[in-house]
Amino acid sequence: MAVLVHLAFILASLLVYAVSTHTSGQRRHPSAALAWVLTIALLPYVGLPLYFVLGTRKFVRPARRVLSTDGPPDDTPQAWAIATLEGMGLAPPEACAGVRFHRDGAAAWDEFAALVEGARHQLDICTFVLGNDEIGRRVGRLLAQRAAAGVRVRLLLDAVGSWRTSRAHVRRLRAAGVDVRWFMPLLRNPLRGRFNLRNHRKLAIADGERVWSGGRNLAAEYFGGEDGTPPWIDLSFSLEGPLAAQAQDMFRSHWRHARGPRGMGLPEESIPRREAHGAAGPVGHRAQMVPSGPDQAEDTVYGLLLTALFRARRRVLAVTPYFVPDDSLLTALCLAARRGVQVELILPARSNHRLADIARARALRDLVAAGGRVRLAPGMVHAKAVVVDETLALTGSLNLDARSLFLNFELMVAFYDPADIAAVTQWIGDSLREAQPFTPRKPSLARDIGEGLVRWLGFQI
Repeated sequence: MAVLVHLAFILASLLVYAVSTHTSGQRRHPSAALAWVLTIALLPYVGLPLYFVLGTRKFVRPARRVLSTDGPPDDTPQAWAIATLEGMGLAPPEACAGVRFHRDGAAAWDEFAALVEGARHQLDICTFVLGNDEIGRRVGRLLAQRAAAGVRVRLLLDAVGSWRTSRAHVRRLRAAGVDVRWFMPLLRNPLRGRFNLRNHRKLAIADGERVWSGGRNLAAEYFGGEDGTPPWIDLSFSLEGPLAAQAQDMFRSHWRHARGPRGMGLPEESIPRREAHGAAGPVGHRAQMVPSGPDQAEDTVYGLLLTALFRARRRVLAVTPYFVPDDSLLTALCLAARRGVQVELILPARSNHRLADIARARALRDLVAAGGRVRLAPGMVHAKAVVVDETLALTGSLNLDARSLFLNFELMVAFYDPADIAAVTQWIGDSLREAQPFTPRKPSLARDIGEGLVRWLGFQI
C-alpha cells in the first residue's frame, strides 16, 4: 500500500510539473527539463517543493506578432540583428549621444560620480553587489549628498548578490533620505517571484536622460582594487538619449516588485516620468537596448547570439568571465569556426568561481578542436562583450553561461555605429593583450565525469 501511495505521489508530481510548465509557457532546454523530471521522479518529496521554489523562469508569455510592412526596408548591415530583436518584441534602435566606453576602473568611477553629481531631479541605481569597502562608502556619500540636495534617490540591491552588504550601511543610507529596496528577498511570497531569478543588471540613471551601465558592480574590485590587489578587468559605458528613458522604465518595473520598509518614499504614481531631452544629434551612435530574463517572453540575447554566429563572415570576438554554453550555442560557435570564421574567446585563466572553471573545460576543448581560438588572461576578467565582424558590438551584464542566458535578469546594449564597434574592439585588444593561448589537454576519465556532473548539476536548474 505504501508503495502504491509513493508511486501515486510521483505521478501526481510529474503531472503538476507538466501542466504548470505548459500553462505558464515555460520553455526549457531539454537538458534542464530532463534534470527536473529526474529530480521529481527520484526525489519527489524534495523535488516537487524545489520545483515550486525554483521552477519558474519566465513571467510573461510570447505575444502574437503581427508583421508590418510600413516604412522603407532597413538595408543597413545590421538589419538582421535589428529584425531579430524587434521580432522578439524589443524596441527598435535609437540614436544616442555622448557614448563613452570606460577604459579602466578609474575612468568608470569618474563617469559614475559625474552622472550621480549631475542628477537634478531623480537618480535610480540598480546593482547586483554593493561592497563593504571604500567604493561602497564613496557611493553612500554621493547618494546622501544628492538626497540632501532634494534629488529623489532610489537604490535597488539584489538580495542574493548583496547579501553581505552591511545592514548598518543600508540604514545610514535610508536615514540620509535614500530609498533602498531589496530585489526578491529569500523570505518572501513565492507568488511574487523565485529566489533563483536574480537581478544581475547594473544601471545608474540620471533624470531619465543619462545612463551608466555595463559589467561593473559597485565594489572595490571593479574600480581600483583593494588591499594591494589589482582591479578586475571590466567594461562599462555611458550614453545619453532615449535609451536612458528605456532604462528608467525597466528600473521602474523592478522597483514596483521590490520590497522596501513600510511608509518609505513616495508612491510610484507620484514620481514623474522624465523623457529624454532633444536630439541625440545625427543618426550616428545607433544602439538598441537588449534586456534578457524572466521579464522577457523570449531568450533575447541567446537568440541574437545564435543568429549572429550563423550570420558572421569574418570574425567573432567574445570576452566573458564564465563560459558554460548550452549545446546549441556551442554548436553555433564551432560551426562558425569550421566554416572559416575567426572565432576568438577570451577568459580569465582562473575566475572567481571555481565550479565555472571546471564546467567550462569540455566546451573549450570542443571549440579549439573545431578551429576556434581560446586565450586566457592572467587576471580576473569580468567584462562581457561580443563583436561580430564590423557589424555589431554587444556589451553589458550577461555572461556566456546558462544562468545568465536563461535565468537572470540581464541587460546588454547592441551598438551598431562603426565608431562604437571599433572602440569596443580596441578596448578588448588594449585591455587583454597579455592573454595567452589555451592548450587543451585530454582529461582523465574521472575528470571528464566530474566536469559533466558539475556542468549538469550546477548550470541546468
